[in-house]
Amino acid sequence: MNTTLAAGQYTTTTISTAGFALGLALLGTELWRWHKGGGGGAGAAPGGSSRDPKALLPLGFGIACGILMIACPAGLLGTAAEFLRWGGNSVGDVSMKWLTGTPSQTLGTAATPRIDGYGAIVVAALFIALIILRKTFGKIIKGKWWKGVVVGVLLCVSTGTAALVAQQVVDGVNGVGAWAIGGLAEGTLV
Repeated sequence: MNTTLAAGQYTTTTISTAGFALGLALLGTELWRWHKGGGGGAGAAPGGSSRDPKALLPLGFGIACGILMIACPAGLLGTAAEFLRWGGNSVGDVSMKWLTGTPSQTLGTAATPRIDGYGAIVVAALFIALIILRKTFGKIIKGKWWKGVVVGVLLCVSTGTAALVAQQVVDGVNGVGAWAIGGLAEGTLV
């Protein structure tokens, strides 16, 4: 699928090398805990079995939610994504300076396609459902989801694999929204 988007169809926020490094560290830590499995610690897979793919679902879902937050041009989700990006850049910069003596630099601008009117329906419904259901999720699942959100916000930059993943997530959500309105609300198949 080849998509050409005008510059105004993107949301943009800046990521520093330190924020990107922090995102990679969080992702690497969670993947290492999953790979180790067993152990019974906080990173252990449910049921104690190592490398159970189901144990990655909260993290992956959180990453997708973080990407969707970056794709929101404004509102509470867009503001929260900006705050998380600012915090990640700041914490990463302090860590990088203390550990290496080198300050961070601007790595790139996170530019994902914007959520359109149809995708906004899906994102709003998703986050409202998460707010309503928040008490039903276990502490470990919530922790992995939040780490995924931060990773999604910090690693969603305009180049490389993260951009490809972000475009697929945002375009997919926009498509599901269009299908829902066309197929469910109006009674026609799109």
